[in-house]
Amino acid sequence: MATGTALIDTTDQLVAITHPTRLRILDELRTPGTAAGAARSLGEPRQLINHHVRALAKVGLLRSAGERRNGNFVEQLYESTAGTFILSPRITWGEGERVRTLAEQLSLRHLVEFGERLQRDAITLLDRAAFDGDEIPSATVEATVRFADAAARSAFLDEYLHVTAELVEKHAANDGDAYIVGLVVHPSDSEST
Repeated sequence: MATGTALIDTTDQLVAITHPTRLRILDELRTPGTAAGAARSLGEPRQLINHHVRALAKVGLLRSAGERRNGNFVEQLYESTAGTFILSPRITWGEGERVRTLAEQLSLRHLVEFGERLQRDAITLLDRAAFDGDEIPSATVEATVRFADAAARSAFLDEYLHVTAELVEKHAANDGDAYIVGLVVHPSDSEST
């Protein structure tokens, strides 16, 4: 069964996935199946589903899952490449100023990448809770802090990193479940916080 998340980050993938029938096909083919089987399940003409399956496979949203004999015919099996697909905001940026700025500002690039990774991880955990019945231990701490100036912000970060390093050293184990602990500091985009 297709699990995990995949990032939609090309315009070809975006065009392929925005058709409602194709979304239904991806959902139907979370477990390996044929285009003909998907057509029967979805109540759609086989030729139409074949067309959509080819389009999804061409952009990497469906993968080959082997073959199966059906009488005198050999049928191609397909499977979704992920259980959940996430649309990257980068797909709407084009090749303009945002892309150039990310190349120039390393810390801002890491902020964007951390946000994308956090989104993928959160959705993967949501899928585990929704489809596998897992109870997901997690915590979120969010605070808005006003710094008097850049020096105060820098002092806060230095102290935070020092305290975090001590906590990690104190509580980290060589084995056991791995958890991600992250800190993101960025200007608020709203005056109301």
